Amino acid sequence: MHESLAFTNFLNHTFGGPLSALLVKLGMHPAVAGQTSALSFNSAAPFTDTFATELGLGIVLLLLFVLVRMTLNVEEPGPVQNTAEWINEFVGGQADQIIGPGYERFQAFVTTILIFILCSNMLGLIPGLETPTENPKVPLGLAILTFIYYNYHGLRVQGPVGYLKHFLGPIWWISWLMFPIEIISHFARMMSLTIRLFANMYASELVTIVFFSIIPIGLPIVFLGLHVFVGVIQAYVFMLLSMIYLTIAVTVEHEH
Repeated sequence: MHESLAFTNFLNHTFGGPLSALLVKLGMHPAVAGQTSALSFNSAAPFTDTFATELGLGIVLLLLFVLVRMTLNVEEPGPVQNTAEWINEFVGGQADQIIGPGYERFQAFVTTILIFILCSNMLGLIPGLETPTENPKVPLGLAILTFIYYNYHGLRVQGPVGYLKHFLGPIWWISWLMFPIEIISHFARMMSLTIRLFANMYASELVTIVFFSIIPIGLPIVFLGLHVFVGVIQAYVFMLLSMIYLTIAVTVEHEH
């Protein structure tokens, strides 16, 4: 039987009751033995290891950001500050090339996306921890957040009328056809972001586990390196696509 993480047990013991009551009010129902559904949950342990891992990672990253901010030193920057500055410069350079002028407004979001996904992808390398992004709910949540973020800024920059023109296409007399196609295409972006991240991390984790079970010494190290490579690439691709969607959303039509 799978043993939950200590942090998961703490969350369930401390906040499990209030969370279960909230989930019931939101229309979900406690799971019955042998009967599970997307709207059911374990009333005895509503917090899962995946959620606890995400929450723990979020807290650690937040504390790390606060630490970097409190220990900024222009003359003698420490290794943590140097790493933070390198990441900031790297993401800023990418955003400047893709988004262009005004990219600074979006840099915090895309940087956070990159760091969170990258760290999530690497957690599976730690014994006893799972890779959160191999659970489809995590990539889906990140995809929904990105979808809301770039559409919000598209509406903010261009206004409802100007943003709506993006969905009508360049030729007015086929706009009636382009509009539903573009709407479907935008929602498909969430599915694309979700499947790409989930499928790659799930496959990488599965391959690593299989080879560790067959040959526990030597060869699996190669697949651990492959896992790291896939994790870095997928975090970068997710960030890159977020930038591209932002660029499309905030670009005024006369700039095309």
